[in-house]
Parts: sequence; structure tokens; C-alpha cells
Amino acid sequence: MSTATDVVVIGAGLAGLRAAELLRDAGREVIVLEARDRVGGRTRTESWEGASIDLGGQWIGPGQHRVAALAARLGVETFPTRVEGDRVVDLDGALTREKTDGRFPSLAQVAESLGKRYVDGLAEKVPALAPETAPDALRLDGTALAQWRDRVLPVESVRRLFDVSVKTVFGAEAHSLSVLYFLWYLQTGGGYGAHVDVRGGAQERRFVTGAQTLSRRLAEHLGDRVRLSSPVRAVVARDGGLSVRTDDAEFTARRVICATPPSLAARIAWEPALPAARARSLARMPMGATVKFVAMYDRPFWRAKGLSGEAVSGRGPVSYCVDNSSHDDGRAMILGFVVGDDAVRWTASSPSRREGDALAQFARWFGDEALRPIAVRSHDWAEDPWTGGCPVCNPAPGVLTAEGPRLRDPHGAVHFAGTETASAWAGYFEGALESGERAAEEVLEALRG
Repeated sequence: MSTATDVVVIGAGLAGLRAAELLRDAGREVIVLEARDRVGGRTRTESWEGASIDLGGQWIGPGQHRVAALAARLGVETFPTRVEGDRVVDLDGALTREKTDGRFPSLAQVAESLGKRYVDGLAEKVPALAPETAPDALRLDGTALAQWRDRVLPVESVRRLFDVSVKTVFGAEAHSLSVLYFLWYLQTGGGYGAHVDVRGGAQERRFVTGAQTLSRRLAEHLGDRVRLSSPVRAVVARDGGLSVRTDDAEFTARRVICATPPSLAARIAWEPALPAARARSLARMPMGATVKFVAMYDRPFWRAKGLSGEAVSGRGPVSYCVDNSSHDDGRAMILGFVVGDDAVRWTASSPSRREGDALAQFARWFGDEALRPIAVRSHDWAEDPWTGGCPVCNPAPGVLTAEGPRLRDPHGAVHFAGTETASAWAGYFEGALESGERAAEEVLEALRG
């Protein structure tokens, strides 16, 4: 027996939940099917040792108006990311301390060598809705970012700083990204600095009760319209509608919104099948590799040394870390990112080896107190079968011009959302909300028609 509704939304992350909310508010019947036993997609907030920690996405920055408005409406408070004190930079086997104003380490040096205005100027020429129409798009999309980096960055130490920023933002190495995709991604979020800075950038503030609170409260408002532990296996067009099938249920709908990462959309059996070129492109958009490693201490000992808790390293496994203490300083924490190829190597070793290697780096940067945490916690997003990695799906060189722009195009009565399909802040919460709003409007227009 099947359940009939106007719209089925696949995925209960911010994109899917926001789309469902708008459809409900417009008087449409909607059901959200989520494969996991929780909502929130690539956000995951847990209570740990008396504090809330984010094991997934966690920040909000200027220009992300949809997220700010949603947080205010849902009563989710934010607080500033702590960056007071000196930052540690670990390059060429030497440690240096530098004053920080919340900007990415040695950004002035990077800007001088890379030409930040030059990069942002290139990005501004890439249309957010049609990157394939940018000047010289085919060549840029066929060129690996690592090749371009080597050409425009003459200083090796600056290249490594650049690589840290790339790995942290994309969860991928520069050799696996195209120049066009890199520039397009910068364009959707307002430039290089907006993506990598803390103050004035995407990492400026955190959520007091954790980022997943946004999805949890949206889901509460939607009530029993949200069905958990319901992975969608097939979407079949028939009799003028769509049949959406899970392991133990069937739903019929007039329209479907698929709000999953592209790599997961490729695993659904579509009938009729997706166009061959589109299917190939989805298969060539792997998730980034990101592991978050958190160490909790009895006090923020680094602050007494005039350190901010922020460090950047050109050597693995941890490439970047930041003070991740709770909003009230009740729990002192340092958050480290193990990303890209380092994440693949690190997760292949034993848990004790992984913990020891990460804490040894913390101790190198902040002192031997870092070797004595109260507790440690890590989360490898590649182990989540309904995510497959984090923070974002990255098209391989050549994919963006071949099929990438059509990721958001409907397939019959199926519409697509998700932060990768956004034209504003792709890869972030803001992009997820923008994509959900766009997909909901597409569906409402189709239903009105």
C-alpha cells in the first residue's frame, strides 16, 4: 500500500527541511524521507562531557543572511569564534608566532605572492549560475589547481599555506580540483578571504547549542511529515506521477525534491534513467575527506601563554586547529582538522596511533599540557554511509563545464537541491537554504501550472 502526497523531499538536511517548510506553508502536502536516524545532514551536534560539540559543519559568517534569519526565527543564539592571541605557524620544521586579527595565517604574504585581488578578479568573471560561460572556461576547468598554484606562487612556503586553506575548505587536495571550480566556489561566497578568514569570514561565529539545532527545530515544526530511517532506493515515473520507494514503503507524489549530495543522488535508481552525461558527472563528484579531532582540557592553558589556540601546519596529520571551547568557557577544547590525503592516511592507522599523532602536534604548538586531555573525540565523515565524506562534493577537472551547471536542472518531475547546487555560498549552510528555497519555488510553480 502506498502513501499519497503532493511532494516527497529526499533528505532532511537544511536544504530538504527548508524546502518542506515552504511547501507546507504554501498549503501543499509534503513528506520528508531521511535515510539516517536523525535530521541535519552534514551537521551533527552531540552532548559530550557536559558540552555541546559539533562533529560536522558549525560556523556562520557575514553575508550568510538566510542562516542568520533562520537562527533568529528559531531562537538559536550564536557567539564569536575565539581568535585572541598569537597564532602558531608550523612550516619547514620551524615554529613561528604571529599576531592574528582573525584573518587566515600570513594572508598578507599569500596575497602578495598570489595576488588576492588578481584571484578575486578572476573569480568575479565566473558567473555563479553559469560557470561554463566564463572566459576561457574549458581551459580553466581542464587545469588542475595544483598546476596553476605552482605557476602563480613562486615561494614554496606560501604554496603550502595556500594548500592548507584549500584542503580545509574543500576537504580535497589542489591536484584533484580544477581552477574553474575553485574560482566559481570563491565567487559564490564573496572571494578568497570570505572563505578562509575567521573575523569577517565564514568562520566568524558558532551556534551556542550547536549547528544541528537548526535542523532539529525545523523538523519539530514539520512534525510527522519527517520520516527517519527511510533511505530512498528508487524513484519511478508512472501514471503521470512519481513512485518513491524505500526498503519497506512506497510513496506516490506529483513532484520530488532530491536534497542529497550529488554522490548520493547517483546511488538512487531513477526511472527513467538520468541522462548518461549527468550520471557520469555525478559519479565524478567525490566527497571531500575531513576528520574532526577534538581534545578537551580542564582549562584553556594556551591562553595564558598568549596563544589563540589556532595553528596552521604544512605537515600532517592536523593541518589546521582552532580554539573550540564552549560559549561559556565551561569546557576548554581544541579542534583539529585532518583533511585531504592526510585524512586517508590517518584513518588507516590504529585509534591509539591517530590520537597520539594528533596530540603530539598540539603539544608541539601549545606545550606539553596538550598531551593530557580530559577526553578526546574524532569523527570521520567518510564512515557515514549516507554522507561519504565532508564538507562538500568536488567535481573533478572537466566536470563543471561538461555537466556541473545542470546539477540543479529538473529531471522530469524531479527537482534537485543541496548546497552543491547553490549559486550563493555553495558548500555552506547558506547555500543549502538557498537551494531549498529555489527548489521549493520550482515545485510550487509547476504545481500551480
